[in-house]
Amino acid sequence: MFSIGDFAKLGRVSVRMLRHYDALGLLSPAVVDPATGYRLYEADQLRRLNRVVALKDLGFTLEQVGAILDDKVNAEELRGMLRLRRAQLEAQISADTDRLTGVEARLRMIETEGRMLTEDVVLKHIPAVRVAELAALAASYEGKDIGPVIQPLYPRLCELLDAAAVGCYGPSIAYYEPAPEVSEEAVTVHAAMTVSVGPDPAYDFAILDLPEIESAATIVHRGSMDEADRSMQILARWIEDNGYHIHGYAREVCLEFDPQDPDKWVHEFQVSVTRG
Repeated sequence: MFSIGDFAKLGRVSVRMLRHYDALGLLSPAVVDPATGYRLYEADQLRRLNRVVALKDLGFTLEQVGAILDDKVNAEELRGMLRLRRAQLEAQISADTDRLTGVEARLRMIETEGRMLTEDVVLKHIPAVRVAELAALAASYEGKDIGPVIQPLYPRLCELLDAAAVGCYGPSIAYYEPAPEVSEEAVTVHAAMTVSVGPDPAYDFAILDLPEIESAATIVHRGSMDEADRSMQILARWIEDNGYHIHGYAREVCLEFDPQDPDKWVHEFQVSVTRG
């Protein structure tokens, strides 16, 4: 048997924590010396200690840990619970990383507000273009909702185009439309590739003609789409300064794409505008 100090060393916890677990009934000593009050532990109790620590580290309260252990959870069930919790934590880390990226992008945008050059905005006519596309719904136009929806659409569209032997001859285009039938904030996300073929019922994708934009305020955005707000703010300033009004969401035309390095991406944002 082991003293509380030695057991703490073997279990890599503090003596204070072992006393706390004892007080809560989570892990009581195997023997308490009636004369000295010394707590003594057995090696087999390390199994329960490991379970207590693992469950606590995964975010369960000590009360929840006690309930789980008292239900006689076996090793396979515990592994399943830990795997599920690990997946939840990984998803949370990914979401937190995305939020941090967004915060950093906003900070950089704020830092450069005084140096934004509206001379980079070009007003031009955008001709109609034929595209093949896939579409899906997003809960809102926020980046956190758009990204997970649009990212899988392009690889899937490329697979379908290859299978149908349809070639692409121009840039990819993303555009958005409100979806009021779903909710006030929802948008339909369109992932499109420029093609030259006509519609065919055999295709597993849509073929349509994007209408011309008679007058579009445009800007070339270089870098990750996490930084898109920087360019959109320049567009907004130009539109306001020149007395224009916008119509709908911006089209995003991909001019250069490096799957390994988002900093090398180049997009043109096109916003339909009218004066007055």
